[in-house]
Amino acid sequence: MDKKIFKNNRKKFFQLIKGDFIAILFMGQAPYKRGDEQYVFSPDRNFYYLTGIEREKCILFLGRTQETITETLYIERDNGPMAKWVGATMKEEEAREISGIETIGYLDEFEEALSTYIFRNNAETIYLDLEYRDWSAALSPSLQFAKEVRDKYPAIHILNSYPLFSSLRERKDTWEIERIQKAIDITCMGIKEMMAHARAGMMEYEIEAYFDFVLKKNGVRQKAFETIAASGKNGTILHYAKNNSKTKDGDLILVDVGAQVDWYNGDITRTFPVNGKFTERQKQVYNIVLEGQKQVIDAIAPDVPFADLNEILKEHYFVALKKIGLVTTKEEVARYYYHGVSHYLGAETHDIGRYMTNTLKPGMVLTVEPGLYIEEWEIGIRIEDDVLVTEGGHQVLSENMIKTVEEIEAFMAKGRSYGTKVYRSNDV
Repeated sequence: MDKKIFKNNRKKFFQLIKGDFIAILFMGQAPYKRGDEQYVFSPDRNFYYLTGIEREKCILFLGRTQETITETLYIERDNGPMAKWVGATMKEEEAREISGIETIGYLDEFEEALSTYIFRNNAETIYLDLEYRDWSAALSPSLQFAKEVRDKYPAIHILNSYPLFSSLRERKDTWEIERIQKAIDITCMGIKEMMAHARAGMMEYEIEAYFDFVLKKNGVRQKAFETIAASGKNGTILHYAKNNSKTKDGDLILVDVGAQVDWYNGDITRTFPVNGKFTERQKQVYNIVLEGQKQVIDAIAPDVPFADLNEILKEHYFVALKKIGLVTTKEEVARYYYHGVSHYLGAETHDIGRYMTNTLKPGMVLTVEPGLYIEEWEIGIRIEDDVLVTEGGHQVLSENMIKTVEEIEAFMAKGRSYGTKVYRSNDV
């Protein structure tokens, strides 16, 4: 990866803030699991956006006075014999090469260096990345540090840099879009492999396994999120995660999946019949969802209010569901559709950015994922694609992924008749 990308991201960050300031970001570390185990580490995305660094525990210090700009990356010291157990720590040269930051310090030097900087420059403002969390959530390193700053330097103003990152990251540059596109392409390959192998009587997790295999065969070790593979009535549960039911002849299976490339994500959902053929009722509901998705995608263009997208879908659903006798009022649509139609996509699956007060701008990437969940019919259908807002309108980044009833049935019939293949990147 080119360190110029991250140097430019830091430049944009400095441009958002007026006057003298300090900004501190903490990478954090993998949470404790049990015994001597930890969960797999995933880098803080704002830290990564500014540095390209993927290592645990690092601290980024940014400062500006009238005279100088300061950038210091604090890393772990050489861990000596522990390298035989957990691998070697990052070297100064590696940190410089990745991030483009020349001044590298060590974690045990951070507090004294911060204190010295504050007193020498009469610092009055510190920006910390105070991400919005549930009240019951554990304190992040930034929140813990904010408490320490208030105790030690009560006169210093603590400001939240999280909204700044919302502004910076909601519009993607070319490098980011390339990563998202690759993640989407591999995601689509994995869905095709699931479609080709799905059979009535398989466990949901067996179908899921084909997606995992395709990711590994294409060099992807991380999923964007835990796979949803929800058959039959399970498809009416939005965040169904068990994936442990046995599929039945006549079931639909809803698969909501994503690959991750350089920490950027794809997020695609398809719903298909495990026996390869939609029933007439399934086809009717599916086409209502598909038409709703088309109307929302057609509306995507610069300056369109984000909130309008969901209203377009709900209006369509009211007309369509009333026609088939499921609702009589607009309020009743919420019985069968109870989530938003879009979210931003990027370094996080539900990516950072302003939502209901925002208007669409070129460079934004968002999902379009209408769904209908009719529990009494044991039908849960969601169709999700990823869309880039362009200067002239939009581009569907997942446009090559089959999704009409006819396309799905034809593809699944071919998979059953002629055997299947593992889809790789040159097949897209």
